[in-house]
Amino acid sequence: MDVRFLGQVDYLPTYEAMQTFTAGRTAETPNELWICEHPPVFTQGLAGQAGHLLMPGDIPVVQTNRGGQVTFHGPGQVMAYPLVDLQRAGYYVKEYVYKLEESVIQTLAHFGVTGHRVAGAPGIYVRLDDPFSHAAWVGPALPNDPFKGLGKISALGIKVSRHRTYHGAALNVAMDLEPFNRINPCGYAGLKTVDLSTIGVDASWHEAAQVLAGQLTARL
Repeated sequence: MDVRFLGQVDYLPTYEAMQTFTAGRTAETPNELWICEHPPVFTQGLAGQAGHLLMPGDIPVVQTNRGGQVTFHGPGQVMAYPLVDLQRAGYYVKEYVYKLEESVIQTLAHFGVTGHRVAGAPGIYVRLDDPFSHAAWVGPALPNDPFKGLGKISALGIKVSRHRTYHGAALNVAMDLEPFNRINPCGYAGLKTVDLSTIGVDASWHEAAQVLAGQLTARL
C-alpha cells in the first residue's frame, strides 16, 4: 500500500481526487492510503438529514456520497482515506469496516486509551469517566441512551464503488471541538465528542497520524 501524507488540504478537492482515482484505477493499480487534515468543514453523508445540521454558521457544508450522517472535520484531526480494491484484497465490506475500527482501537491503545465499539453506531468511543480503563464496555443501564457515559473520538464513513473503497476514518487528536455543538454528530442528538487532548493525552497530530497509518497498512 502506498502511503501519502498530504498535510492540510481542502476537503472538496480531496473528495473529488478520491473519486477520480477510484474511477480510473485498474485491477493492477496499487492501493493507496491518504493521510491528511482539513480546514473546518461539515460533511453530510447520503443518509444525512438537514435537521441534524443545527447552526453551521460560517463553516461550509459539503454534500458527499459516503455513508452516514453529518460530521465535522478540522485542524488537529487525522483523516485516513484508504483506497483499497476489496475484491483483490479478498475480504468483504463488513470485514473492511472492522479493520478500520480495529486500526483506530489499536492506535488509541498505543497512547494508553481503550476504544470501544457501539453496536449499530459505526465509529470508536471512549469512556468519559476513565478513558484508560481496560474494562469492557457493557452498555448503559438505559437502552434508550446507548451513548451514556461515552464520548466519540473517531467517526467512520465509507463509499464502495465496484469493490473499491474511498472516504474512511477520522481520529480526533487536538482540535477545536466547538463546531460539534452545531450539529447532531453522526445523527445522534447530545452525543459528546472528544479528542485525545481533552481526555489527557499529549500527542501531536504527526505522531497520531504515523501510528494510525502504520495500523491501517498492517491490516489492509
